[in-house]
Amino acid sequence: MSADVADTSKIKVSATRSLSSKLLGLTIVFVLIAEVLMFVPSVANFRIEWLKERLNTAGAASVLISTETSADLSRAAQDEVLMATGAKAIALRTDGTARLVVVAEMPPQVDDMVNVDNFSPFDAIADAFDTMIFGGDKALRVVGKIGDSEQIIEMVLNDDKLRDAMLIYARNVAIISLLISVFTALLVFLAINRIMIRPARAITRSMLKFAADPSAPDAVTEFEDRNDEMGIAARELITMQRQLQNTLRSQKRLADLGLAVSKINHDMRNILASAQLMSDMLADSDDPAVKRFGPKIIRTLDRAVNYTNDVLSYGKAQEQSPQRRRIALASVVEDVRDHLGIAVDEDVAFSSTVGGDFEIDADPEQLFRILHNLCRNAVQAMRDDQMPSSIKRLDISATKNETNITINVEDTGPGLPQKALDNLFSAFKGSARHNGTGLGLAIAHELITAHGGSINLREGRTVGTHFEIHLPVGKGGMMPKKEPQMPADSVEN
Repeated sequence: MSADVADTSKIKVSATRSLSSKLLGLTIVFVLIAEVLMFVPSVANFRIEWLKERLNTAGAASVLISTETSADLSRAAQDEVLMATGAKAIALRTDGTARLVVVAEMPPQVDDMVNVDNFSPFDAIADAFDTMIFGGDKALRVVGKIGDSEQIIEMVLNDDKLRDAMLIYARNVAIISLLISVFTALLVFLAINRIMIRPARAITRSMLKFAADPSAPDAVTEFEDRNDEMGIAARELITMQRQLQNTLRSQKRLADLGLAVSKINHDMRNILASAQLMSDMLADSDDPAVKRFGPKIIRTLDRAVNYTNDVLSYGKAQEQSPQRRRIALASVVEDVRDHLGIAVDEDVAFSSTVGGDFEIDADPEQLFRILHNLCRNAVQAMRDDQMPSSIKRLDISATKNETNITINVEDTGPGLPQKALDNLFSAFKGSARHNGTGLGLAIAHELITAHGGSINLREGRTVGTHFEIHLPVGKGGMMPKKEPQMPADSVEN
């Protein structure tokens, strides 16, 4: 395991900072806030109901007292009525006429009046908290109807018992609210922990495990199949991890391949250097055949030596920048034809319509590699075609306009398979042959891009392949020709 990759066994989250603890605490707080919001109107309602209960008791006693034949009650009877209601005085109003039913010592002043039948909710809340905080020694005048009748009962009482009852009610509500909050938070926590927290932890552990050793056989963790967002996230994570594993494997294979190629090319360069020395000796031969093919052999060996040097330096730099010069395209095409090795009696034909005066500004070696890779792929595909009656021909042509030139490489072979079309210009993926590497098209694409041009495959063909190389004029494109000038002595005066 890499030293700079975190060890999953050492990654711990404290209980107070874990997601589940935060969720539990926040749920308790939010439920308590909801309980407080409900407590505020409930305590105001408790105050009104408490006063109504006392008022109804006083009203029932007043109705009974008012039916007595004696206008006055004994002091003992008055005390019993007052003790039952907690009032200092009770008055009954009928048809606009008020009559004092019972009375004890009247307070010097009344601090507040409460109409239990007509009150504002906000005023009731404010009065309730005023009683709880500042009450205990205030005199209240309470007014209300007796049941559904039109009789109105009034009473004066101290708010000390009311305040005590409200404090007991508040204490009970607080205890019940706390119990409800804890119970509700626990239920919510268990539900969310099952639905979200546990899958999130599993995804987190999977990511840490994968980061510790992506190449391990069990690095990709399988999750429970779900159809919600967590299930989608888990499936996407598995997909990305597997894609990354494949990428890492490909990169490792490429690194191993690069090392192997570098070792082979190191020895191959020495062998080619010896062959190059022997080929120089052929240049002094007087044999006509040697004089004819000797320069081409020497040129081929020079290219091979240069290629091996490029492979050895590939890890340090990209392809060298094009060394552009003005060249004849026909000579490059002819050189490509000679290196394809098409025999005279072979059924593969090579055709070129590029004129000798078609000049472009490009790197001759890189342009040779581009065309040679494309043509070699086409010839190999036609050689592998087992249809005896098929016409096998490779055509190279070129066109130009004011801003762009196009080089066409067209063959009548079997065409590219779908896998090659899907991975066109991708190394090790876009090969059309079973044992191919796909490097030819990748190299051609890189070199033509360095020239400021582009290469693409023309689609819609039923037979063969047709590649188009586009080079803009002035960036690897055609050099403008100079207009011929008339000699000075030929100008008419």
